[in-house]
Amino acid sequence: MDNRPTRIGVIGGGAWGTALSIIANRAGSRVTLVTRNENVIQSIRERRTNEVYLPSIFLDPAIAIADKFNDACQGDLIILAVPSHVFRSVCIGVSDMLAPDVPVVIASKGIERGSLMLMSEVAKSILPRNPVAILSGPNFADEAAKGLPSATTIACADTQLWELLKFSIGGKLFRPYMSEDIIGTQIGGAVKNIIAIACGIAIGKKFGENARAALVTRGFAEIARLALAKGGKPETLMGLSGLGDLILTCGSAKSRNMSFGVAIGQGNTKDDILVRRGRTAVEGVVAAESVSKLARKFAVSMPICDAVHRILYESAPVDQVIEELLERPFVGEGA
Repeated sequence: MDNRPTRIGVIGGGAWGTALSIIANRAGSRVTLVTRNENVIQSIRERRTNEVYLPSIFLDPAIAIADKFNDACQGDLIILAVPSHVFRSVCIGVSDMLAPDVPVVIASKGIERGSLMLMSEVAKSILPRNPVAILSGPNFADEAAKGLPSATTIACADTQLWELLKFSIGGKLFRPYMSEDIIGTQIGGAVKNIIAIACGIAIGKKFGENARAALVTRGFAEIARLALAKGGKPETLMGLSGLGDLILTCGSAKSRNMSFGVAIGQGNTKDDILVRRGRTAVEGVVAAESVSKLARKFAVSMPICDAVHRILYESAPVDQVIEELLERPFVGEGA
């Protein structure tokens, strides 16, 4: 039996990529974190902390930091933790360097603009021979990096890959749970960000907690409908990557997507907020456009997601969109 540490390459020096490097190192794996952000590289090399995205959290000196994709591709598996809008280019970037038997663990959440492909579909179109797994769940990066108890879903079709991942990443403070539903796991992770924006708008408009609870519940129904139409399993959405992630993202001011929605509800524009936030990604903004188009493609009713899309991309007045939502016909809870 091979008892050597698993060699893991993590691409993405943002908060989540950095946190996953810390988590994998804590589990006993040998980690190389790759980023092209020179400020992140300098911060980690000089101070052993990513002051750009995950300040004040120590990175063990055993975690290597590099700026070339090839440095991440020489191990036993690779984790991609980059924003969804650059995911394809990263897959292309590693395609000539990655051996076909090296698993690709996708820690990016979203649906690609234009193609409307899930991240797994993008990966398989470029890296068709590499096994794929999805890591998604209710995980704020700073809490998981600090070692506060967290749980996540790892979705994959291969039991051997699950066995490798649970020991390479998992531990008593970061507990992975297996799913075979790669599609449902990704739909939950992508669409919850849009519902979080809607909840933030309600908070910004001072609509109260009843409104937020209603949005979370009806938003969950929208997520489940889209997952089912895309081929996912409804029961997946009851787990960590669905309901769990939705509760976290819609229930905390730490959520980038919800705080973005709050700013919209307070009268700020999308572009102004994004300019002020600079380097911080708001995945729900990207997802709102793709999910709206995907819902139309599958003829799935998603009025909350559609409302967010209209506000962000069609300059629809917030108050008008809210009024139209409130005037929708009464229906059964299953609709």
